[in-house]
Amino acid sequence: MHGGAGISVLERARRIRRTSLRMVHQARMGHPGGDLSCADILAVLFFHVLRLDPESPRDPDRDRFVLSKGHASAALYAALAERGFFPPQDLDSYMRPLSQLNGHPDRNKVPGVEANTGPLGHGLPIAVGMAVAAKLDGAAWRTFVLTGDGELQEGSNWEAIMAAAHLGLDNLTAIVDRNRLQQGDATEKTVALEPLAERWRAFGWAVIEVDGHDVDALMHVFDNLPVEPGRPTCVIARTNKGRGVSFIEDRVEWHHRVPTDEELAAALLELEGEE
Repeated sequence: MHGGAGISVLERARRIRRTSLRMVHQARMGHPGGDLSCADILAVLFFHVLRLDPESPRDPDRDRFVLSKGHASAALYAALAERGFFPPQDLDSYMRPLSQLNGHPDRNKVPGVEANTGPLGHGLPIAVGMAVAAKLDGAAWRTFVLTGDGELQEGSNWEAIMAAAHLGLDNLTAIVDRNRLQQGDATEKTVALEPLAERWRAFGWAVIEVDGHDVDALMHVFDNLPVEPGRPTCVIARTNKGRGVSFIEDRVEWHHRVPTDEELAAALLELEGEE
């Protein structure tokens, strides 16, 4: 597994989990459940897939990544710091007044952030626009967007999904963090999404389902894009909210709960031995 400097992608994911939990604990606010569910995906993207240069974050030939589920900002910032976009000590300012590291990422303040996100349903439409721009320019860079699953209840996403297929945006990959929980309840009890893969296919996308915590499987999927030439790709990543911490995993109340000192210590201990 690649990772640079002899560090595996799996270890990068563990670092992202530990760091994001510390950030939420220190800030006394955040969304740890969703941070933990997407850590493996972020590690694979930033340390195996995305063509990026932290020394030149606005390189016109870079791949673009949009975190549509912008409330998982702690995980994104942890990944960006791990990748070298800014010093790790800057993470201590997470959510402080006037900090560049807002609760929702801001492209005007944070290198490596491509779009201001947080209002759900906006990231995928923005990513479609990026992919269109690359096609118009005849450019080789690709666009990746990570959405929440509950977020797909927003109608703006389905307009974007329909447009992307119509335009043949095979330079666009949408990844769904399918952790099955959203704020307050399970997705299927709120507004049911299943059969999710069939719905994306019906809108004209190539769809592949994968274990979102299996970094080797994720790398294999991303190494073989697009799944179908002429079609955008949807990767439905089956995940567990709160992955890696037994008392957080699959617990809806941890969507935005803050760990106590004792809970943080216990969580970090579990994450040290995470398989």
